[in-house]
Amino acid sequence: MRLCTVIEAGTEQAAVVTAHGVTLVADINARLGKAWPTDTFTLIAQGLSDALAADAFATVKYRAPGSLRFGPLYRHPRKIWGIGLNYRDHAQDLNAIYPDEPASFMKGDQTLIGPGDTIELPPESQRVTAEAELGIIIGRPCRRVSESDALDYVAGYCLILDMTAEDILQKNPRYLTRSKNFDTFFVLGHELYTPEEVGDVLALQVGTWKNGGLHRENRVGNMQFPPAQLVSFHSHVMTLFPGDIISSGTPGAVVIAHGDVAECRIGGLGSISCPVSQAHDAVAG
Repeated sequence: MRLCTVIEAGTEQAAVVTAHGVTLVADINARLGKAWPTDTFTLIAQGLSDALAADAFATVKYRAPGSLRFGPLYRHPRKIWGIGLNYRDHAQDLNAIYPDEPASFMKGDQTLIGPGDTIELPPESQRVTAEAELGIIIGRPCRRVSESDALDYVAGYCLILDMTAEDILQKNPRYLTRSKNFDTFFVLGHELYTPEEVGDVLALQVGTWKNGGLHRENRVGNMQFPPAQLVSFHSHVMTLFPGDIISSGTPGAVVIAHGDVAECRIGGLGSISCPVSQAHDAVAG
């Protein structure tokens, strides 16, 4: 199953992506007398069902993806875990010591925007990078699970662009939270691919692109800490809840400037992109 979020009449609504096109869950409800939640976050929290996919094929009202405006999957996850230096090449880019456990950090939901929204460069930083990443969406409460069972708790995967104020981070690694939490510094893709849609997640190729050119790409199977290990590890830190996001790390970060377009491409899952603009917020004296 593929779920997405569509902006319809100013409202972000859950929809199902099919071979015929995109159909709103609200339209499925109206046609078939169902009562599925019409926002993606609640759908995930309630538990995705094969019945919804079957119902989607029964409705006749489909929309062409090119005619739609998409939003992020949802706006307010309880938690966003970011993973740093999960590919060795990226550690070399930053001249960083490669960690022997996941180098994780947390982001607030004020950072979250959707595909096509503007990434704003804060005046407090002179060097911001964009990083394409595979997002792991938790599907049910998850606490101290084993690696072998971890993927059973995953609702699906999505595309992400994560941003870093790299000059702030390079001053001191203790500034990681600050460097990662400026507004607009987390682009959540509009589409969720359930595990059966993805197949072998380790075979996915993740690429960071800028202005239509590839900066760096790598295969998920080359992660030091692959998705199952990330879910298990963080479930031993705190309970993971439906809709929580683990942004699994980037194959490479690209410096972005005003006028650029940053993009995440994942083979088989598509792409998301955002324009980049210099923010003009006043800096308090």
